[in-house]
Amino acid sequence: MRINHLFAASAAVLLVACSEAPAPEAEEAAQPVAASNPMLEDWDTPFGVPPFDRIESEHYLPAFRAAIQMHADEIAAITANADAPTFENTIEALELSGDSLSRVTRVFFAVDGANSDDITKETAKTVAPELSAHRDNILLNKELFNRILAVYEQRDGLDLSPEQAHLLNETHKQFVRSGANLDDEAQARLREINAELAELSQQFGDNVLEETNNFELLVTNRADLGDLPESLVALAAEEAKRRGHDCDECWVFTLQRPSINPFLQYSPNRDLRRQLFEGYAMRANNDNEFDNKAIISRIAALRAERSALMGFDNHAAFVLSDNMAETPDNVYGLLDQVWQPALERAKAERADLQAMMEADGIDDRLRGWDWRHYTEKVRKAKYDLDDDALRPYFEVNAVRDGVFGLARALWGLQFEERNDLPTWHPDQQVFEVQEADGSHLAILYMDYFSRPSKR
Repeated sequence: MRINHLFAASAAVLLVACSEAPAPEAEEAAQPVAASNPMLEDWDTPFGVPPFDRIESEHYLPAFRAAIQMHADEIAAITANADAPTFENTIEALELSGDSLSRVTRVFFAVDGANSDDITKETAKTVAPELSAHRDNILLNKELFNRILAVYEQRDGLDLSPEQAHLLNETHKQFVRSGANLDDEAQARLREINAELAELSQQFGDNVLEETNNFELLVTNRADLGDLPESLVALAAEEAKRRGHDCDECWVFTLQRPSINPFLQYSPNRDLRRQLFEGYAMRANNDNEFDNKAIISRIAALRAERSALMGFDNHAAFVLSDNMAETPDNVYGLLDQVWQPALERAKAERADLQAMMEADGIDDRLRGWDWRHYTEKVRKAKYDLDDDALRPYFEVNAVRDGVFGLARALWGLQFEERNDLPTWHPDQQVFEVQEADGSHLAILYMDYFSRPSKR
């Protein structure tokens, strides 16, 4: 149903809810903003893609509030309908509601995840509880649920298509799983829990991003880079300059995957590898303003309380009850099948790595910061693989073309680059995806590279 679409893009935020009142300033924002805010306009771009060249970070918050109010008005119209509940005037109407909010949500969380700035970060914090409250205002709306229930109880006599029957069942299930059957006191507490979870989840992600971006490992000895490919050496030198280090030969490595992984793989300096590894492992766990320990503890407690309200033993049982695995025992059963063989294989690999480390004169057990480095050494010794020889085949454009070629071979899809479509970052590429007969299927945005603004 449309509610799923609205909140899927912000799932980490929307564990969910607050007060029944409309979002602050929503009514005031709804009218004046629409005339000047591209997020609330009809888009006349090719294929109706977002006009990223016109959208500014400041547009998102007023767009959210206006779109929330629009959606609330649509829900109010459903519940105010004097006609008896039917599939069309209740289930279908609910499914088709919230189009504006769905559009704002999808665009904002894509941009905030890939190219955030101070304004989008603050917008995400502000809008999390407002979206959460709006979601609960729908899913805990007794008048709306009574209409859904009336249709659901007649389902066997409605002559619904398979798709309609599925939508009805999923709609009813979502409302029940969201607390629609709880009494007023339990629902009030559920709203409080959901509101706090929404804010905590957003803060958790923000803290991890801050810690990731704040860390740097400055290397001033070229020998400490070992056999790191020259292209990555150059990138590390650029990063040092970008961060304001005024030195002829110095390199900065960060906690972004394209930086940390090669350093752990190639650097012969064990202490530097340790610093980088521990920097990654200890993100948001440094007893500073970005520490997540208290947040994790509170999230766990709130999830446990919410699960109990919903009649489940724990959060895992609650979540899995709506998944293929169904129960925690089934998950553990699957893990137990692979755990022992995987453990034996890991022990054998560890023995090889430990032997090579001892051959280097290191009197210590294999640590986390040693694993990639000695795996690379064993790989070279056993298989004589040369990364530089393989690298041209894994250049980003070559990989992209390989993926496109596979999609073409399997499904007949065609990909045409569209340089005329706006993007949210200069590094992006945009492709029109076409069926084998050349008919339009979709627009694909590709954003390959790590950067501090990307989560």
